[in-house]
Amino acid sequence: MPAVSSVLVPYASYLRVYEPLAAFPEPERDHWARYARRDRTPTAQDELRRSLADLLPTPPVAVPVHESGDAFVAVVDGVVCVCPWRTRLRGWLALEELAESLPVPLLDAVLPPVVRGQAAADYERWRDRNPDARPWIRTAVWQVPVGWFTLFSDDEREYEAGGPGVPVLRYRTPMVQARRRLARALKTLRETVDDGPLIDGLVDVGRWLEEFHPRSLVELDYGGLVHALSGTQLAEDHSAADVAAGIAALRLGDGESAGAAYGRLTERWRAVRERLFAN
Repeated sequence: MPAVSSVLVPYASYLRVYEPLAAFPEPERDHWARYARRDRTPTAQDELRRSLADLLPTPPVAVPVHESGDAFVAVVDGVVCVCPWRTRLRGWLALEELAESLPVPLLDAVLPPVVRGQAAADYERWRDRNPDARPWIRTAVWQVPVGWFTLFSDDEREYEAGGPGVPVLRYRTPMVQARRRLARALKTLRETVDDGPLIDGLVDVGRWLEEFHPRSLVELDYGGLVHALSGTQLAEDHSAADVAAGIAALRLGDGESAGAAYGRLTERWRAVRERLFAN
């Protein structure tokens, strides 16, 4: 059985970038420096609770009225790095994706057209004033995109069974390593397979990573997907290793081994994605 928790967690994974304070201009740098010195900084669960609270009013708040001043904080080799939530920007981007993935009647029931229209108009005006803005966090629902795994190696995998708490499965790597691995994977795929969603996804992620400081930290967090997998499945999940093995096999012209690695990966994640349609 999947892990059970009373904590509300969406079935989503997250790709995050933590940038050093030096990457931020003043006065934002000073804000994050003071923020990181707090005794306690919010967790992913805190971020989720605040987001869910916006869905309770009638009509629901599709996108926060004000941008979040919160961030996740990590210390990398003694250097403080922060990953701003940018909840409002991510809300606008998620709303665009939602319109492409849900049937119109269902979308209208969840978020009435007038609410979506107002949010879209607000985003257009904001975008005109902030043309270079980008999120520090990417989200995927009911999956971890295969391309995300190319950024990491198996020895960067961190798994905590959770005990009485929530399990955690994540990878962390320096930005320079993430970019190098992605470039090598992209080169191999372009030489061995036809263009398609995987290559397009890698190109997109690569362009996104180039927007950040070279001394940043990149994190892949399974987030709420830990509740869609049993403890045994989580412990045995080495998806980054499977992806690396598949790409290495393609590089050597070993199609059979590449197919076996891809088969392990697709079988594992098919079981998760099928839960999206479970009653």
